[in-house]
Amino acid sequence: MTEQNFDVVVIGGGPGGYVAAIRAAQLGMKTAVVEANHLGGICLNWGCIPTKALLRSAEVYHLMSHAGEYGLACEKPSFDLKKIVERSRGVSKQLAAGVAHLLKKNKVTVFDAYGRLQGKGKIEIEKKDKSKETLSAKHIILATGARARVLPGLEPDGKLVWTYREAMVPESMPKSLLVIGSGAIGIEFASFYRTLGADVTVVEVMDRIMPVEDEEISGLAKKAFEKQGMKILTSAKVVKLEKGADNVTCHVESNGKVEKITVDRVIAAVGIVANIEDIGLANTKVKTDKGQIVTGKYSETDEAGVYAIGDVAGAPWLAHKASHEGIICIEKIAGVKDVHPLDKSGIPGCTYAHPQVASIGLTEAKAKAAGYDVKVGRFPFMGNGKAIALGEPEGLVKTVFDAKTGALLGAHMIGAEVTEMIQGFAIGKTLEATELEFMHTVFPHPTLSEMMHESVLSAYGKAVHF
Repeated sequence: MTEQNFDVVVIGGGPGGYVAAIRAAQLGMKTAVVEANHLGGICLNWGCIPTKALLRSAEVYHLMSHAGEYGLACEKPSFDLKKIVERSRGVSKQLAAGVAHLLKKNKVTVFDAYGRLQGKGKIEIEKKDKSKETLSAKHIILATGARARVLPGLEPDGKLVWTYREAMVPESMPKSLLVIGSGAIGIEFASFYRTLGADVTVVEVMDRIMPVEDEEISGLAKKAFEKQGMKILTSAKVVKLEKGADNVTCHVESNGKVEKITVDRVIAAVGIVANIEDIGLANTKVKTDKGQIVTGKYSETDEAGVYAIGDVAGAPWLAHKASHEGIICIEKIAGVKDVHPLDKSGIPGCTYAHPQVASIGLTEAKAKAAGYDVKVGRFPFMGNGKAIALGEPEGLVKTVFDAKTGALLGAHMIGAEVTEMIQGFAIGKTLEATELEFMHTVFPHPTLSEMMHESVLSAYGKAVHF
C-alpha cells in the first residue's frame, strides 16, 4: 500500500470541499480532494443547479402560456419533458467539467475514491476497483455533505415514491403528485410540476408552509400557490402510503381525521441527514451531536488537524454557507490576517419557486421574541413601475429594523427576482448599515430594487410611492 503526503486533504468535492481545496492551493499548500461520486457534489449535480434549470423551463412555459397578456401570440404552447430534463442534466455536466478544470488549473490532486479517517493525519482511500491507498496530511477537511432524510413508512422506492433525484429526471409527466414537506426543496418541485400542469398537493406538518420564513411572507406564498391551483394541507402528516400498480394512496392525518389522496407519484422532501457514517470518525476525537459534526468557529473539531464544513457540520444547509466556511477554514489554517468567523445571521436563503422567496436575518416574530423593539417596513410590488411593466405585480418586500439603533435585523421578500435582490440587504448587514445608509443610497429607476429602498423608508414613515 503506497502513501502520498499532502498539506491538506479534503474529503468531499461539493461546493464546500472543492472551494476549500482551490483556496488551499492558491495559498501554496499541496492539496488533494477525495470524491467518491461526482465533483460539484449534490448541489451541482442533483440539487441547486439542475433544479434551477428545470424551473427556468417552467418559467418560460408559464410566460408562453400568458403570451396574450404581453400582446404576443403563442398558440397552444407545449413542452417536451425529455428535452427539459436533458437540458437540466447538460447544465450540470457543463459545470461539473468546469469544477474539474478549476481543480486541475490550481494543481489540486483529485482522487476518484471513498475516503475514511484512519487516525492522526491519515486517510484511507478506496477506489472503484476496491484497491486502497493511504494519504497523510497535516490538515484534513471533512466536507461529506448530506443525503435526503427518510421517514419510516415513507421510504422512497425510486418508482412511485421519489426523492429529489427521481423528481429531477422523470421519464413521463405525472398527472398528479403529492409533496411531503414545504421547505425550499419541496416547494420548488411543487412549483415546477404545477406549472407544467400536474395536480399538486403539498403536505406540511407545521401550521404553515415554508415555516422558516417570516409568517407574513409564508402566508402570501400560500395564497399565491393556491391561486395557481396547488392544494396545500398544513398541520398535517402522511401516516401511510399504499402503493398500487402505478399510483399511491396517501393517508394524510389532520385534526385527528385521516384523508385518503391518490396520486401518480409522491415526492419526499422532509429534510436531510448529514453523511457522518463510515468516514472513520471512531478513529478520532471528533464529536457529533444530533447527527452532525460539532465544530468551533473556524470549523475545527475536537481532533487536532481535522475540520468539518458544509452540511455535515450543521445548518443552514446551503451551498454558499459551505463554500464560505471552506474559505474561512483554509485561511485560518494558512495564517491569513483578519480572518473572521462566519456570521450565520448574514447568510441569505432563497427559494426559486414561482413566486420566488428570499430572506436574511431575523423574522419579525423572532426579532420581537429576542427582545428587540422593532420598526417594520413593507412595500408591495403593485407600487413598483418595473414590476407592473414586467407583468409581475404580486409580491412584497419587508424589512425589520432595531428601533433603538437602526440596525437591519432582517429582510424578507416574495415576488419576481427577489433571489437576486436579497444580496443588497446581505451587503448592508455585513457593513452594519443602519436605516440612514439605506435611505441615502440612490437606487436606479425603474428597477425592482427600488422596492428595497421604499421598504426601508416605510419602516420610518417616509415611503413615497405607497
